[in-house]
Amino acid sequence: MKWKKLGRIFNVAEHQLPGNCIGFSQSPQALVMEDRVRFYVTVREMDADKKYKGQIAYVDFDLILSKVLQVSAHFPISLGDLGTFDEHGIFPMNVLRHEGKVLGFTSGLSRRKSVSLETSIGLAMSEDNGETFSKYGIGPVLSSSLHEPFLVCDAFVLHENGEFLMWYIYGVKWLEKAEADGTESRVYKIAFAKSKDAIHWDHSSELIIPNVIGENECQALPTVCKIGDRYHMYFCFREAIGFRNIKGKGYRLGYAYSDDLIHWVRDDENGGLPLSEEGWDSEMMCYPHLFQVKEKVYIAYNGNAFGKDGFGVALLESV
Repeated sequence: MKWKKLGRIFNVAEHQLPGNCIGFSQSPQALVMEDRVRFYVTVREMDADKKYKGQIAYVDFDLILSKVLQVSAHFPISLGDLGTFDEHGIFPMNVLRHEGKVLGFTSGLSRRKSVSLETSIGLAMSEDNGETFSKYGIGPVLSSSLHEPFLVCDAFVLHENGEFLMWYIYGVKWLEKAEADGTESRVYKIAFAKSKDAIHWDHSSELIIPNVIGENECQALPTVCKIGDRYHMYFCFREAIGFRNIKGKGYRLGYAYSDDLIHWVRDDENGGLPLSEEGWDSEMMCYPHLFQVKEKVYIAYNGNAFGKDGFGVALLESV
């Protein structure tokens, strides 16, 4: 895979975010329209307890991704009520056009006491071309279960041959007091599910992407695109401990390919998207999203500090 990095295209500091948001534009997820590309991102809002909540906003670009046309003045989807799975944030929201609607697959966050959070996947729908979303229900469509005990999130969904296909992550363990400050750290892996209606999901809880840095490798945000006769997946991965402040342990991009969407060959060395030598994505690359505009294939992603300063894109030049 040969990519041309186009640099950071959205700098948070240059734009007004909705609400009382404080920086960040994490996990850009594209919705391609006739005259623009809309990226749904997670921004951070401070609540009354001085804790962050992840809110969904959007940023509109022209079709060549050279100019910001609009930043949403509102949140297109609301957070959940007291005690619900998305009470404390949504991060991220993957979008998919289907039968005249825009489906939004949300990753809802709720705080815990013994560990920092729990997550589940929800479903929302838009009938106004992505301006606003209504939730299918107050609960999730995919959540913790017998073999996926916690941290079910990061859905990426395609509709192929009459089925919805989802790649997502689930937690396999928490590491107690793992960090230097005594906090817990989590380990999660990529899995696969399928559904006829986007509501009821069949999943096998099997690891589909092999580890390359040991059993505590953390894998996040899978994204899949068919190019020619082959499917290509990008995701981000990191060490479980020390990833926030130790160089070399933070997120970078991984790559795999498949001919049948079931069996994947991991091939990071040929992914073509290493860290830059300097600049906004020299320390970290994370939260990738593949999308197509006309005949061009792009990947959007966040850089250093988990997207604190914005997001950028790269253009696929050859396979």
